[in-house]
Amino acid sequence: ILPRCSLRGRWAPLRWLTGSCGEASAPGLGNPAGVPGPVAPGPRGLHAAPRRLQELTSERYRVRRLPFSRLAPGDVAFFERLMPGRVVTDPEELKPFNVDWLKSVQGCSKLVLKPQTTAEVSQVLRYCYEKNLAVNPQGGNTGLVGGSVPVFDEIILSTVLMDRVISFDKVSGILVCQAGCILEKLNEYVEEQGFVMPLDLGAKGSCHIGGNVATNAGGLRLLRYGSLRGTVLGLEVVLADGSALDCLTSLRKDNTGYDLKQLFIGSEGTLGVITAVSILCPQKPKAVNLAFLGCQSFPKVLETFTTGRAMLGEILSAYEFMDEKCMELVEKHLKLSNPVKGSPFYLLIETSGSNSTHDEEKLNDFLEQAMTSGLVTDGTVATDDKKIKASVWFTCVSLVPQALWSLRERITEALTHDGYVYKYDISLPVGKLYELVADTRARLGQSAKNVVGYGHLGDGNLHLNITAESYSHDLLAAIEPFVYEWTARHKGSISAEHGLGFKKKQFIEYSKAKEAVLLMQRFKAMLDPKGILNPYKMLPSSS
Repeated sequence: ILPRCSLRGRWAPLRWLTGSCGEASAPGLGNPAGVPGPVAPGPRGLHAAPRRLQELTSERYRVRRLPFSRLAPGDVAFFERLMPGRVVTDPEELKPFNVDWLKSVQGCSKLVLKPQTTAEVSQVLRYCYEKNLAVNPQGGNTGLVGGSVPVFDEIILSTVLMDRVISFDKVSGILVCQAGCILEKLNEYVEEQGFVMPLDLGAKGSCHIGGNVATNAGGLRLLRYGSLRGTVLGLEVVLADGSALDCLTSLRKDNTGYDLKQLFIGSEGTLGVITAVSILCPQKPKAVNLAFLGCQSFPKVLETFTTGRAMLGEILSAYEFMDEKCMELVEKHLKLSNPVKGSPFYLLIETSGSNSTHDEEKLNDFLEQAMTSGLVTDGTVATDDKKIKASVWFTCVSLVPQALWSLRERITEALTHDGYVYKYDISLPVGKLYELVADTRARLGQSAKNVVGYGHLGDGNLHLNITAESYSHDLLAAIEPFVYEWTARHKGSISAEHGLGFKKKQFIEYSKAKEAVLLMQRFKAMLDPKGILNPYKMLPSSS
C-alpha cells in the first residue's frame, strides 16, 4: 500500500469575492513560486516555476463563460457532508490548484474536492450533473497546455488522495491501482517486485498515473515499451452523470466488442474521470548504460541514430537529443555541469537489457563506430560497472546515470528561469525535426530571447520552446499559427504527447480532419450532454 499524501483540505467559510472570473474570483496570486502545490514533488518532480502570472486565463485569452451554475453555499455544505475534512475553500489553499506549473494559465475555482473512492467521485459527479456545475478533474497538475486547471470557477476534483495500489501480479507484471498514485511511487513499488513502470517522465515525482493516462503521456521509455494505448489494459471511469464504467480488466487479450478504454486514454478528462488503472509492467532491466555524446550537426545526429538503432537493436531504450542552447540554459540557471562541451548538438542514449556483458559489448561496438566514422566528436559513458572498452575515446564516469539524465530532464525547468515560455510539442518525420527550430529562430529574430529544440528522437517528438522576458500577444501572433502551419505542411502533429488542453484546442484541425473533429464532438455530446467535464479544453467550441 502506498502512503497517502498528508495534505488535507481545511474547511473555511466560503468567501464570495467580486472579480473578473464570472461573478466571483479568487484573489490575485502575487508571486506563487514559493507556494507548495497539491502534491510535494519527489526527487524527479517538477520544481516550482519562478514566473509570476499577471492575468486570469479568461482575461488573457478573452474567453466567454459557458452557462453553468454558480457555486452556492448549499453546494459546499453537501460536499462537506459527503467528504468531511476533504473540502478546500480557503483562498490561500486554493491558489496552487488554480494555476498551472508554468504559471501561464490561472483559474479562480472556489472549491477543491478530494475524494478517496470511486463511489465518492460518482456521488460528486451525479450531484454536479444535476446542478449543472462544471468540474475540472486534476491529478498532479504537471500539464503544460493548460488542461489541468480551471478557466473560470469550475469545481476542482483532485485525485490526490486516491493513491492506493489495488493489486499486483508478480507472474504477469500487471498492476492495478487508483488514479492518484504518483508515477515515481508506483515505479518504486513495482521495482521491489522486479518490474518497472512502462512510462518515465521528468515530472514522475509529481504526476499521477490517472493524469498520465488521461493525456496519453509519452515520455522517455516510449521507444522501448510503446505508448499507454498498448500498455494500459483496463480503466475504471466515472462518467459525467455519475455512472461508473468498469473496464478494469487485467486480461492482455479481450476481443469482446469495442475497446472502450481507448476512448478515455488521451481524452484529457473531457469524457469521464479516470479513477483506476490496470497497466502492464515490464521486467526491470538487469543492466542499464548511458552515453552522452556530442555531434557537430543535426545530419550527424540523424546518422548516429540510424547507426545506433541498427547496432544496439533490442537493448536501445531511450534516444534523446538536445541543442547547444538547451545545455547553456541548464548550466546557467540550474548550475548543472555538462561533461561534454563545445558541440552544437547532444545525444543521450540509454540501453537496458538482461546481460551486462552482452549490452556493454554492443554499446562499445556502437561507440567505436560512431567515433571512427566521425559521427560523434566527444562523449561520456555511465555504466553499471564501467567496463566499456570505448573509454579509450570516451570519458567513463563514476556518475550515477541520474546525473546525466538530469541534463535532459531538467531542461523544462531551466527554460522557466529564462522568461515566459511558449511551448510546442510537435511530432514530425525525424529528418524534419530541427528544421522547424531553425525556421522559427529565423522568423522571430530578436523578438525572442531564445529558441531551443530538444526531444525524443526515437519517436520523432520535438519540444520547441521560445522564451521572452514576458508574455506578448505580438510574439504569440508571430509564432501561431506559423508553427502549426509548418507542422501540417510537413505531415506532422501539433501535439505529440502533451495533449491539447486549453492552449492548443483551437488548432486541432491542423492535425485532424473536420469530419474527425465533428465525430469527437459527437462523442463528447453523447457522454457529457451538459458539457460539465473539463469545459473549454481539448475540443474547439462547437459554435
